[in-house]
Amino acid sequence: MELIKKTTILFEPELYQQLASLAHDRQSSVGELVRSACRSQYGLATTRARVAAVAEMAAMSLPTGSVEEIKRQSMPPVGPLP
Repeated sequence: MELIKKTTILFEPELYQQLASLAHDRQSSVGELVRSACRSQYGLATTRARVAAVAEMAAMSLPTGSVEEIKRQSMPPVGPLP
């Protein structure tokens, strides 16, 4: 992705240190953390990312049907009470 717009964000020192540490742990940059957080928080996913997410969900083997049918498929049967 080409980055063509620049902005300046001021952080208090403790928050910046936490972000820098997290970025280091994730082998990322503070800028990428902020961009990712914005996409997540405000639902700003690209069309490509949305299509990939739909394809990922379609590939899953999930129960389908009415709520009652899904509950039966998802929960173990309950035995008789003592």
